Amino acid sequence: MITAWLRRAILAAAGTDEEDPLLRPGGGPGSYASSLPFRLAGPGQDPREIAKALAARLLAEPESEPDIATATATGPGYLTVTVTHDTLAGLAVRVAEAGEACATSDALRGRTVPAPPAADLAAAPDWPQARAALAAELTARLATAAGATPIYSPERPLVPPSSLPPSASQAGPVAAAVLYAGYDAVRFALARTAPGGEVPEAATIARHMLTNPAYAVRYAHAAAAAVLRWAATLGTRPAEFQPRLLTQPEELALLDALSWLPERVAMAARRGRPDEFAGYLEELAARTLDTMSTSGFTNVSAISSERLWLAAAARTGLAASLGLLGIGAPERL
Repeated sequence: MITAWLRRAILAAAGTDEEDPLLRPGGGPGSYASSLPFRLAGPGQDPREIAKALAARLLAEPESEPDIATATATGPGYLTVTVTHDTLAGLAVRVAEAGEACATSDALRGRTVPAPPAADLAAAPDWPQARAALAAELTARLATAAGATPIYSPERPLVPPSSLPPSASQAGPVAAAVLYAGYDAVRFALARTAPGGEVPEAATIARHMLTNPAYAVRYAHAAAAAVLRWAATLGTRPAEFQPRLLTQPEELALLDALSWLPERVAMAARRGRPDEFAGYLEELAARTLDTMSTSGFTNVSAISSERLWLAAAARTGLAASLGLLGIGAPERL
């Protein structure tokens, strides 16, 4: 995907694979800024000059995977790269065709990460211990998707704990919440909880409302799946793709959010903060719902092939993200 390629391209231009380009949004859809020039600058060197040199090398690359529209030095020394509209729009096809691989990268290649046992939420005596166990599991899952090598301990059970609801005899607060709200809802609520944060009450986690993130992320996947299902019922399927036809602000915002998927996986793994990835997933879900609610998608009988590809990409990206969190991606809700 775009950020995974851009990471490799920037490091190649800098002649290093030991640094992290620390990509951040560059000010608009398809724009990415890197603070690498600041770390490459030696005593007395101006980061802006380093950013200009990196930009020139990127633009001189004859076979760039995504087409670069601009590469410039911005601010006090950021390298800002903007890809062409066709490259950003073409992500709809690339994500849809990549499947689960749309979330993977080689950002943590060469690193190892301990792979703890799968978190048995129902057996956890309290919320802090349940969150800690899940955070350790998810950090390993995210790191592996970002190219790290998992190291399994001899004590690690071969069979992970069941995701089935606990029995009534398991009277702990987490087990009770699983019984009331469902396993996936509790797992997402824990995944998005920052260290030291408070988990919402079970009644809040269980609400089928878009203000409840545990529901909204799964609903967004179901909404994208519904567009494809309704279109298929009418005999309409993705065909020839013309990227110039994806131009609406909601569509570009969704494409931009999808472009960050592998980078957000790697960033959360590197920081040991799966809650940050869950936060990104909430943003991706919001962009999906905004887009699926526009007239170009609600009028399914007249939907274009390009928008079907985008719906497929949203469904794929959300499913891959939910899968990394160990949560199901329902086709209907």
